[in-house]
Amino acid sequence: MINIQGLVKRFNQVEVLRGIDLSIEKGQVIVVIGPSGSGKTTLLRCLNVLEVPSEGIIRIGDQALDFSKRMAKKEVESFRKKSAMVFQHYNLFPHMTVLQNVMEGLVTVKKEDKGKAREKAAILLQKVGLADKLDYYPNQLSGGQQQRVGIARALALEPEVMLFDEPTSALDPELVGEVLQVMKDLAGEGITMVVVTHEMRFANDVANEVLFMDQGRIIERSTPSDMFMHPKEERTRQFLNLIK
Repeated sequence: MINIQGLVKRFNQVEVLRGIDLSIEKGQVIVVIGPSGSGKTTLLRCLNVLEVPSEGIIRIGDQALDFSKRMAKKEVESFRKKSAMVFQHYNLFPHMTVLQNVMEGLVTVKKEDKGKAREKAAILLQKVGLADKLDYYPNQLSGGQQQRVGIARALALEPEVMLFDEPTSALDPELVGEVLQVMKDLAGEGITMVVVTHEMRFANDVANEVLFMDQGRIIERSTPSDMFMHPKEERTRQFLNLIK
């Protein structure tokens, strides 16, 4: 499903990702943990080509990009449609209603008829528990509700992979649960997900595997029970002891 070989990302002379090799099977939920600055978000952004890797190959499904070669813009745009990103901050259009926010990608990216897009958007908003908020504007919603709109908007593009970049980090604690529940429901449907989060309970309950990253490398990869109960690497143990 996802295969990454030799992924490197440099910002000027600083190497943020240092040769990442990673395979993820279809339907897996992979949670990425690690300290700030370890490269977690950069990895997600490279998967979606929001950041262009310096070196390496990324394959999602039947399409691969080799970043040692020049690529046509259409090739990159086509690859980007394989995944959809849910960000820390909701990035909703403030002048659009909830329904219009979810419709936007369907109309502008997928070129769907507005009537059909409206139907799809309404179904997705019902899926994330917001069927009664279609005509609300983002500033009329709680942070948790706005993030659920963000999830519906990403789902509207029918990606092969959903990427979540600390989706609950900007939320008040009492709103975290409603977003995590939607993500658990998606995991139960077999959607392939890569999630950067500090929510260790979510990782323990939902992830097939947990990756621990530090200094641009994957230090350890294992099941949640092994990662949290029996970490193999000293650096992993140090990190987990700090966040308990």
